[in-house]
Amino acid sequence: MRTVFLSSAALAALLAAQPAVAQQAAQATTGTEAQDSGEIVVTAAKRSENLQSVPISVSAIGGDALSKSRITSVDSLVNKVANLQLTSTVGDNTPIFALRGVSMSDFSLNQSSPVATYYDEVYKGNFAFLGIALYDIERVEVLRGPQGTLYGKNTTGGAVNLISRDAKLGETSGYFNAGYGNYNRVDLNGAVNVPLGEKAALRIAGTYAKADGWFKNVNPGFPDLASTDEWGLRGTLKLEPSDRVKITLRASHSFQNPQNYGIYAQPEAVNRPGLGQFQIASNVRDKRRAVTTSVALTVNYDVSDTLAVTSITSYDKGSLFFKEDTDGITARNLEVPYFDRASQFAQDLRLTSNTGGPFDFILGAYFNREKVYNQTTLEVFNGTDANEDGVINAQDCADALPVACKVRNQFDQVKKSFALYTDLKYKLTDALTVRGGLRYTHDDGEQTGFSSDALGVDDSFVANLIPLSNLRFKQNNLSGKIGLDYKLASGDLLYASVSRGYRAPSFNAQAFFTPTELGVAKAEQVTAFEAGAKTQFWDRRITLNMAAFYYTYKNQQFINVNPADASQQLLNIPKSELYGAEAELTVRPSDTFTFHGGLGLLSTKIKEGIVSGVNVSGNRLSNAPSLTFNASFDWTVVQGGFGAFSVHPEVAYQSSQFFENINIPRLRQESYALFGGHIDWNSNDGRYSLSA
Repeated sequence: MRTVFLSSAALAALLAAQPAVAQQAAQATTGTEAQDSGEIVVTAAKRSENLQSVPISVSAIGGDALSKSRITSVDSLVNKVANLQLTSTVGDNTPIFALRGVSMSDFSLNQSSPVATYYDEVYKGNFAFLGIALYDIERVEVLRGPQGTLYGKNTTGGAVNLISRDAKLGETSGYFNAGYGNYNRVDLNGAVNVPLGEKAALRIAGTYAKADGWFKNVNPGFPDLASTDEWGLRGTLKLEPSDRVKITLRASHSFQNPQNYGIYAQPEAVNRPGLGQFQIASNVRDKRRAVTTSVALTVNYDVSDTLAVTSITSYDKGSLFFKEDTDGITARNLEVPYFDRASQFAQDLRLTSNTGGPFDFILGAYFNREKVYNQTTLEVFNGTDANEDGVINAQDCADALPVACKVRNQFDQVKKSFALYTDLKYKLTDALTVRGGLRYTHDDGEQTGFSSDALGVDDSFVANLIPLSNLRFKQNNLSGKIGLDYKLASGDLLYASVSRGYRAPSFNAQAFFTPTELGVAKAEQVTAFEAGAKTQFWDRRITLNMAAFYYTYKNQQFINVNPADASQQLLNIPKSELYGAEAELTVRPSDTFTFHGGLGLLSTKIKEGIVSGVNVSGNRLSNAPSLTFNASFDWTVVQGGFGAFSVHPEVAYQSSQFFENINIPRLRQESYALFGGHIDWNSNDGRYSLSA
């Protein structure tokens, strides 16, 4: 919400030196689109296809639409996609996505979301790899449901694909955007594309944003929280040594160093006496720091006119540190520094056919090795003098453990995943196609050197609470998908499928006080039944895509805090049930007006589960509002020799939701709506634009 609050209020002056095709005022807001036909081309199924021909529930949003709406963080995608939610307890640009109620109820930095995030087909599992990515973007694709037969990583919830603009051969072009907004927000971003001879090209893109914090800190001498301070840089080198070989090398780096988010602590009478809604009394000066570096090599080789080999080799490393002022007041009751350092190597190799005949296939192999170092500290009542001698030291911790202590755990974690996957399709008739796929996954995880110590406020050793421990898991899984799609004489598509997704076991990173907190959560499994329709009317001026689904959700992983002793365990909810539907509507009655709307309906129920001795059967799952809605329109009001003026209002709505599975009323987010929009002027040649 805070990202949208800042973005919606910003005044942006967009000075563009880009070709006119990228700055059309009336351009539709989804995908890579041909203006005359309204067709959207996506690669959701690992082939370039018209969105209306892909039998998957997928939403696509074009990069120009994101830029004009001032969406600079992946966190704000929830306002554009039905049944997509997130929690951002780790901070901006590190979202924990939830799709159709499948979510991760854990804030630990060693975990990976059940909704996979990809940057240019490279899986980013750990929070330390995410960083700044939503700049110079071609499009974003959000795929709902289990993804395993097409993608590198097996997931239970779905996938969010961020696809950057590629380098273009034989073209010299570029653009530059500058913006200024309230809270002294400054936005700069741009890109330049240059040819390197006839068979190579280089594209350099960058972004920078800085803003004061909007969460007013009334503690004298301490900074306001929830500021913005970030930059990112990406280079893309494209080589085409022959008609059959295409090589793309991408390298990126991002850096974030803002004041951290603030905690709106409740209940107000105890935790926020005398403070207004946008005020905090924080005594933490530490800035949030996130650094990412990524290199990826993509090679496409056409073995023949009907067979292609794709290889994606990638390396990522990153680090993430932030200190959370959890109590949100001057007293040092609870403050939590988090630190995560991670690296990963991944290799995806696949063989894709495109025969034009009845049978086509994708065969692939995937390997990922992720290494994580995690350290978390609970600073518990560090302003308390247990001995009342005027000095807070290690003896206070020893006498009042855990009060006046820093309780710090740390460990190393290595996870390796190997998979073989296949996706097949066969045309039974010109109208009827059967599709299927299988995936075999082997996961191997090891958590080593886990220990937890009680320290004095001066970091001196007081006691060992959890001795050095090692844990390990091995898991094999076979999952798959089968479906039918039927193309009507009108060209509309009907489809139905059954698929199964899998998420590997996980280690608990929140064990602090006793060895009993250590453990391995079981693997998750989602079985999804889905049916949908992709339709167009009125000479393709109206597009209506719909899908309905029913899920059985087994062993959802979640972190449980025991209110009796504050111990935390990573557990599983044995069984849940989810069902619902989405509808997305686009109406283009003319070249000057386009309407977009999305509706998501969702019902979730825990069928079996005990949490802290409480039977949660019948409760709703977390991060699962029953209704989401978004709508916007793009209207070119007037156009002449002076250029074109257009208006772009938008609204996004979410009904109430819980953030935990016991469904405690005070931990319920009430329903809310967000309103925003922008007014644009574009020159007739498309080289200049101004947006407010």
